[in-house]
Amino acid sequence: MQRFEGRVALITGGSRGIGLAIAHRLVAEGAHVVITGRKQDALDAAVAELGERASAVQGKADDADHRAATLAHVLDRHGRLDHLVNNAGINPAYGPVLEIEPSIIRKILDVNVIAALEWTRDAVAAGLSRSVVNLASISALAASPGIAFYGVSKAALINLTTQLAFELAPDIRVNAVAPAVIKTDFARALYEGREAAVAEEYPLGRLGEPEDVAGPVAFLLSEDAAWITGQCVVIDGGGSIRPVG
Repeated sequence: MQRFEGRVALITGGSRGIGLAIAHRLVAEGAHVVITGRKQDALDAAVAELGERASAVQGKADDADHRAATLAHVLDRHGRLDHLVNNAGINPAYGPVLEIEPSIIRKILDVNVIAALEWTRDAVAAGLSRSVVNLASISALAASPGIAFYGVSKAALINLTTQLAFELAPDIRVNAVAPAVIKTDFARALYEGREAAVAEEYPLGRLGEPEDVAGPVAFLLSEDAAWITGQCVVIDGGGSIRPVG
């Protein structure tokens, strides 16, 4: 399939893990992609993997100057922007929500929620024309010991998705995905040293891989999802259908 031939996608936090897998999927289907990330060496390696259809801009997701520079790069290089993937996210604190320092709470909200809004607002102002996908988390939908406030921030992101979908219709569709545990460095603390036990919690019998998220994201960005907006697709290996008790 070449669903993204001639299209341009911007992916925040695209130098590794889920973001990089999404970039690979979109490039394979014909897109040009611009990725962002905090570390230049990781971005350089990602662009080398992705090939000539890819470029990168280094910076922090919650930095207004970085957003402006990235969107200027997109327009200078491609002259258009069709798709936005708000993938950048952080979780700098593990433990009970009542024990997280207020400064860390604010930082989580700044990156996971407010930055997603700002990237979307600025992308729309720059001419974003088709679709947005926000990377939420299964932790938004239930109690999540150890990553409690991360879950709170992702719940806010899901609601933000709904609000943006309503406000940007009918021209731009906005959806989200909520993955469970995916085998990435970001999620390593959730499965390292006990992968088999964690995998047993999912009816499909394994942890997710970044490609398991990239496929649904590509679908939601594409015209195959032309009548879908304001939705959150759960990607959890069946974990949410386990019997109670």
